Amino acid sequence: MPKRITPLSEVKVRNAKSQESAYKLFDGGGLFLLVTPSGGKLWHFKYRFDKKEKKLTFGTYPEIALADARHQRDEARRQLAHGIDPGAVRKAQKQAVTEETETFEVIACEWHTKFSPTWTRGHATAIRSRLERDLFPWIGKRPITEIKAPELLAVLRRVEDRGALESAHRIRTIAGQVFRYALATGRAERDPSVDLRGALPQTGEKHHAAITDPKEVAPLLRAIDGYQGHFVVKCALRLAPILFVRPGELRHAEWAEINLDESVWNIPAKKMKMKEPHLVPLPAQAVEILKELKPLTGTGRYVFPSARSFARAMSNNAILAALRRMGFSKDEMTGHGFRAMARTILDEVLQIRPDFIEHQLAHAVRDPNGRAYNRTAHLVERRKMMQQWADYLDKLKAGAVVVPFKRVDG
Repeated sequence: MPKRITPLSEVKVRNAKSQESAYKLFDGGGLFLLVTPSGGKLWHFKYRFDKKEKKLTFGTYPEIALADARHQRDEARRQLAHGIDPGAVRKAQKQAVTEETETFEVIACEWHTKFSPTWTRGHATAIRSRLERDLFPWIGKRPITEIKAPELLAVLRRVEDRGALESAHRIRTIAGQVFRYALATGRAERDPSVDLRGALPQTGEKHHAAITDPKEVAPLLRAIDGYQGHFVVKCALRLAPILFVRPGELRHAEWAEINLDESVWNIPAKKMKMKEPHLVPLPAQAVEILKELKPLTGTGRYVFPSARSFARAMSNNAILAALRRMGFSKDEMTGHGFRAMARTILDEVLQIRPDFIEHQLAHAVRDPNGRAYNRTAHLVERRKMMQQWADYLDKLKAGAVVVPFKRVDG
C-alpha cells in the first residue's frame, strides 16, 4: 500500500528553512517543493509518461503560491488522463510565444524604433523600406534563433538576381545590425551575416572625382581665382578647398553659425552627416573671403544664398556647374572632391597626423575606449593644421612651392 502523503500548508512552505543539502517537501499527486541550500524554493511536478519518468518546473515560491502550484499540478494531471504529455504542451506553448515575440521582424522593428531617432529621416525611411521589401517577406516571421547563413544568403540572392548587387550588400549590413541587436538583448546566439562575407560578388567602389596631385591642384586654384561667374558662387568655390567640408554643409552655412572674431564656424548636429556638432577653425584666408562676402549676403540667413532668393540656400548644382564652366569634367573634379584633395595632400605631402585630418573631415573617430570624440577634440592642433593648409594652397597657387607627391620613408 503506497505511503500516504500529508498535504503541505502555506505556513509550512513559508517557514521551510535551508539546510546543507537540498531537500523536498511533498504535497501529493506528484507535486513537491525543492528547498535549496541558498534558500530558494522551487515547485516541481514529477510524473510518468510513455513509461518514462519526467519532471516539470512550475516556478518559485512565493511568486507561485501553494494554491497556484496545485492548480498547475491538477491541470497537468488532467492532460495525462487524456494521454497528453504536459511537458510537450509546455514546450509547444513556449515555442509559440518565441515565434510570436522573437521573430526577425519583431526584433528588427524594435531595433529600427530605438535607433531611427538618431538617423536622418531619409535614412530611416530607406532602412524601413529595405526591411519591408527585401527581408520581412522571406524571414520576417521566422524565429531569429533559427535563421542560418544559407537562409539569409537565399534572401540576398533574390536581390542580387534583380540586378541590385549594391543593395544586396546593404541589406546584408542591415540584417547584421538586427542580429547583433538581438545578440546584445539576449535573443540570439550569433550573427549569421558574418558567415556571408565574400559570398556576394564585390561591387565596383565609387569614388568622387578629385584632383589630388599638387601639380594639378595649382591650376585648379588659379582657375577658381579667375572665375567670372556669380560672386557668391566664386566665394563658395574659393572656400571649398580651404575648408574641405561636405558640399551640403558649405551650401547651407548660416551667418549665425560663423564667428569671424574667433575665426570659427560652428556647424550644428542636424546639418552633419554623423549628427554630431562640428567645429571648423577658419584660417585667415577663409576669414578674409567671408568678410568680402558679408556686405552682400550678411543681412540674410545664408552665407551662400540662391541667386533667385536670399531665403534659400545656393543650389547643389552651382559649384558643379562652375567647375564645368571652368573646364573641369565630371571625371576630373567634383564638389566633394575637395575633401579627397585635402585628405590626400595633408597626409602624404604635409605629413599631418591622420587622426587630426579625420577629425576635421568630421569622420567617426573613436577614442581607445570606443567612445566618439567630442567636437573640440584636438582643436588647437586642427586650428594650426587648417592655417598650414591654407598657407600651403596659397604657395601652391603662386608656384612658390614644389613638393614631391609621394612621401619617401626611410
